[in-house]
Order: sequence, then structure tokens, then C-alpha cells
Amino acid sequence: MHTSKPQQPARRRSDRPAGSQPAAPAERAGAPGATETPASPAAAQAPASPAEQAPASPAEQAPDVADPLAPVPAPVPAPFAPVGRIPVVEVSPVLEDGRWPAKATVGEAFPVRATVFREGHDAVAATAVLVAPDGTDHSWAAMRDVAPGLDRYEAWLVPDAPGDWGFRVEGWSDPYATWAHDATIKVDAGVDVGLMMTEGALVLDRAAEAPGLDDGARAVLTDAVAALRDARRPPQARMAAATSPDVRAVLAAHPLREMVSASATYPVVVHRERALYGSWYEMFPRSVGAHLDKETGTWTSGTLRTAAQDLPRIAGMGFDVVYLTPVHPIGLTNRKGRNNTLGANEQDPGSPYGIGSWEGGHDAIHPDLGTFEDFDAFVGRARELGMEVALDIALQASPDHPWVSEHPEWFTTRADGSIAYAENPPKKYQDIYPLNFDNDPEGIYVAIRDVLDLWVEHGVTAFRVDNPHTKPLSFWQRLLAEFHERHPEVIFLAEAFTRPAMMRTLGAIGFHQSYTYFTWRTRKEEIGDYLLELARETDARVRPSFWPTTHDILTPYMQQGGVTAFAIRAVLAATGSPTWGIYSGYELVEHVARPGAEEQIDNEKYEFKERDFARAGDHGIATLLTALNRLRRAHPALQRLRNVTVHPTSDDGILCFSKHVPADQSPTGTADTVVVVVNLDPFLTREGVLHLDLAALGVTPGGEPGAPAMAVSDELSGQTYYWGPDPFVRLDPHAQVAHVLSVRPL
Repeated sequence: MHTSKPQQPARRRSDRPAGSQPAAPAERAGAPGATETPASPAAAQAPASPAEQAPASPAEQAPDVADPLAPVPAPVPAPFAPVGRIPVVEVSPVLEDGRWPAKATVGEAFPVRATVFREGHDAVAATAVLVAPDGTDHSWAAMRDVAPGLDRYEAWLVPDAPGDWGFRVEGWSDPYATWAHDATIKVDAGVDVGLMMTEGALVLDRAAEAPGLDDGARAVLTDAVAALRDARRPPQARMAAATSPDVRAVLAAHPLREMVSASATYPVVVHRERALYGSWYEMFPRSVGAHLDKETGTWTSGTLRTAAQDLPRIAGMGFDVVYLTPVHPIGLTNRKGRNNTLGANEQDPGSPYGIGSWEGGHDAIHPDLGTFEDFDAFVGRARELGMEVALDIALQASPDHPWVSEHPEWFTTRADGSIAYAENPPKKYQDIYPLNFDNDPEGIYVAIRDVLDLWVEHGVTAFRVDNPHTKPLSFWQRLLAEFHERHPEVIFLAEAFTRPAMMRTLGAIGFHQSYTYFTWRTRKEEIGDYLLELARETDARVRPSFWPTTHDILTPYMQQGGVTAFAIRAVLAATGSPTWGIYSGYELVEHVARPGAEEQIDNEKYEFKERDFARAGDHGIATLLTALNRLRRAHPALQRLRNVTVHPTSDDGILCFSKHVPADQSPTGTADTVVVVVNLDPFLTREGVLHLDLAALGVTPGGEPGAPAMAVSDELSGQTYYWGPDPFVRLDPHAQVAHVLSVRPL
């Protein structure tokens, strides 16, 4: 990518950018308001006065019926959009014609693509221009024809700061490439040789006069001009001088452009790095330090202070974000007992998602956990250890929440006068009242905004939003836009296990990250397809967060696969997505399910869970988690989303994919490539042949046939292998579930 702007010849009137504003539709013939439409007989009658006719109730109103005598409305013409002298169409990434911004991250290259073409045979080229938040052109990159014959061009742009950026694509005629192509053919054929030399010299004269050329670049072009005009030299030698690699390099950096035609400038929102990349650790703070007195059967709750004592262990495994489930007071009415049962006893702490009691609501801390001073100390300790704090925000209330008595209109009232509790059939949550956002949307909005502001003031930099898909998107769009304006550093993770349209639109309107279907993707084909979908189809809308389990989800694969399944899914999550996370207890391989359900027995939502993390080394999972997070920090390729390639394998139980960052997109200035090979079978040894796309790995095959093309070092085992394009692998899940390999071309 180049940081200087390419030469831009003055545009002609016909080269007006495609985004320029046409005349208003109403000013044209046939537009609404431009012509008079005869009134129908019914419409011509005077309406009855209010005294003569009361408005019908909704139940009494008849449905609209088309008047057969009414004239057909004139069609509304489409706005005039100039195509440009060089058409630039099918631009991406563009969400809903630019209504919403595409996503990017500081330091992360994002692809710009467009179809660019013209009439005739003259050469065409394209440039992608990155527009800074202040509206100035930040940088540009020459676009490459990635589909010859289909006119599809691509370049990658890299923003270097958060903010509201933009990009555009400029198509242009390339007089040098046109001349070089035609002259090469004609000179070889002995046709118009002198004319070709003269025209080439004129083209290069113009290029040499361009502003911004240094003396060396200008000398390259003037020397080429001199060679073209030197009639003493053979034509082939003159052509060689004018089409040399040095000349082409100068014109690649400083192109001579004609008929420049620009697309509209499309929006891109650029977030800080943690919006894309990070390792999350979820904890229930009340369980950390909780203790059961076996003699009396009474529990002592953990506190924010005892939870803070566990932070060094979490940081030691390499996690970047510690995520707390709700820390607010919990209601007593309809409080749930163990495993979501009705009729809690006095020892049951209740679900932290049943928020609110006489002790406060979303703006309060459960007294058993401590005070805001304790919370601030927790945040401070996390920061000392290099971690951020995320808070679970659940927009709902227990029957005892102050909102219920102060604002009953914020909830749904049933026909019998009771307030509707939450249901997700067959599950029922009698301890939770969902908010009704249609009764007093402004009041609810202000209350929630103020709650989030409070927690941001206390150091929270990320919110894990519980079930955002059950709230209006218009609410989220407004809230997220305001936080983007006032608190651009704050990240919102959508816990939305729902339909694709909802998940993608939540991302498009402002959520930084989203939970995904990864949890249920277990077969080779579906994992590979999903990685590609996230990297290439939804990357401008959704940033994924991979979680092998959550406090609500324990899939059959995890229930049955034991230690090896936990290891396999950790490798896949940590390497397949820039953001991943685990739920506390993963280190202990907590895999026993509640009968007939895809969740753990004795769900921590409804009870204290006392854990002995000194046993975390028994299964090797904690060691693996630490190694995976170390690799993620060491390899820029694992911190990116859009750079994945899935490679074929001969065994349906072996998945192979790679991530590659070229040198010009790497923060280190050095290319980085990681190959991941995983045995997806938690029980059996699998073996087979990989069929590697060497170009996707940044490797150029060379040497003798069959000679290795690269050295690959397994950063989990420490072994080094020498591979060609089709290596053989064998993985015993009870010894090693995966290879995570760094690549060094030979």
C-alpha cells in the first residue's frame, strides 16, 4: 500500500463521481407533485365533519379496498446516477447501499472489491482510496484484477486509528498500459514502428512531469523517453527500455491516470484492536471463594475481593478479558432453586439474571459480593495484570426490581392483570420479567443508557449483552450509536444464538462481536464452511467470538468426548477465531450434563460452585489453554479474521486450515503463516494426506520435484517437519489432538 496519493488529472464533466447528487425526483415529469391527478368521484365529495361522523374504532374499520375507478399512479422514476466514464460497480464492502458502515479494526487490512471496465480495448485500472475521519484521503492502493475476464478488482486497505472512516474506488484509463500493449504487438510485427516510438515518448513525457516524483523516479522515465527517441538503437532495444521493470515500478507508484471515475465514498467504522482480537474468561464472582460448611449445610458467598484473588491465575493462562456474570441484587419472588427448579430454599442464591430487589437494580451491587469500592479494586487489579473487565448486561427484571413498582408500564400486562414472565418454550423463567420496549421507549432508553454509563465510569470496557435479539433493533441502533460517539472504546458482545438475519443485522447496526454457531459445528465440512463464511461472507457485518461451552450450553460432543473433546474444541476456537472464550471450569473438564439437556448438571446460574483449580493440571487443559493464548499473542495471523484458507484432506476426521498475513499487512513487517491440523475424532487415531495450497501459505515451490518447500514447526510439541504440498499426518487424540504449525519457506 502507498501513502502518497496518485496523480489525478482534472475530471471532465462526464466523469462526475457516481455518488454526485441528481436533481430531486419531484422536479421531473411524472414525479409525485409534478402533475395534477384528477380526483376520483369518492374523493371529490366533502368529508363529513367530526360532529356528523365519529371515527370508527379499529375493530369497526373496514379493510382498505382498491377503488376500481381510481387512476393508476404514475411510476416514480429512479434517481439519475451517472455511470462515470469508467464504470465502477458492485463495490464492496458496502452494507445496504451504504446505510450502515462496514467493520474494520485498527491495523487490520480489509478488502475492497469492485467491478471496473470500459468500452473497447484500451487498458483500464483501479485504485482503492482510504478516506480518514476528517474527510481527507489517507492512503491508496492499486487494485489487482483477481478475476481476468470478469473485470473484478481487489485491494486491501489498513486504517491506523479508530473512528468513522470511508473508502472509494476510482476507475481510470491507463494510457501507458494501453501503449505498451499495442506497441509490443506492432513493433514485433514491424507495423507503425516509428509512430509507436513517438506515442510512447509522449506518454512517458507526461508521466515524468507529474508532481510528487523524486529525482530518481523522474530520471527513470526521462531515460526511457530518450531511448524511445534514439533512432540509432534497434526498435526492440528502445521498447525494452520503455517497458523495463524499473519503468513499470515507477508508474505503479505514480500512475498516469485519465478519465478518472470515482464511486461514492462508502462508510467504514474502525474499532480498537480488542473489538477483533482477544481471549475471554467467564466467571461467576459469587462462586470464586464460595465455601460450603458441610456440618451446617450453609454456603458462604464468594465476593469481588475473593474473585480478584483468582485474577493472577487467569492472567497466567494468557486471557485478555475477564467477563463477570451479573453482579446485581437478586430478587426473592419466584426465585429459582437448583437446576432451574421452582421453590428455592433459603440457601439457594438464585439466578443472577433475575435482577433486582429492595437492595437495588442494575445500578447496584449484590451486598454479598461487596461494594463499588470492591468492584473498583477488582477492575484495578485486572488492569495491573493486563486484563480488561467485561460485564454481563441483561435487560430484564425480577418481580422485585424497583422498575416493576416504579414503572409497571415498562412490562407486559396480561389479560388477568399479571405481568408476563419470560418464556422460551419449553423453558419458563418465572423469576424474570422481560421489558416491553413499546410502552415507554424513551423512558426505558434513558434508564438503560444511564446504567451502562455508570458501569463505564467504574472501569467496564466491554459488555456481554444477554439475548439482544429479544429487544428491538431500533433500540440497539440508537444506543450503540450514542456509545460509539461518547465511549468509542467500549465493546458490545452480542449473546445472540438465533437466526442468521438477526445475528448479522445486530452486527451491522453496531454490535462489535457476536457469539456464533461454532459451538454446534463439529464435522469437518461444516467447520471448514463456517470458517470461510465468517471470513469472506459476513466479515463486514459480524466479528465472531468462539466459545466451546457456555454456562448454558454443553453440546453432546463435549458431554461424550471428555478430555480430548475439550482439547480439540479449545484448539479450534483459539485458532479459528480472533476472539474466543471459555467458561470457568473448562480447565477442569466439567462435562456432566443434566439428563436430557445440553447444559451442565447443577447449572451455576442457580447455585454456588466450589472449584479446586489446583486440579486444573490433572488433564493438561490449563497447560493447553496457556500455550494457545501464547501462540495467539505471538502470531499476527491468528489475530485476523479474513485470512483463512481451508485445505483438503484425505480423511473426514482431519481438518486443516491456515491463516496467512503478508509482510505488507503485518504489524511486524514480516509475513506470518500458521497451519492448523486437528483430529476431530475425540476417540480414535486419524491419519491422512493434506493437500496444501502453497500460494495461500506464502510459499513458492522450488527445487527438485518432491523436495520440501517449507519447514513447519509445531508450537505445541516443539517438533519440526519438512513438508511439500501433500504431507502425511497422523494424530492420536490421547497423545496430541492437533498440530499448530508456524511456516518457514525454504
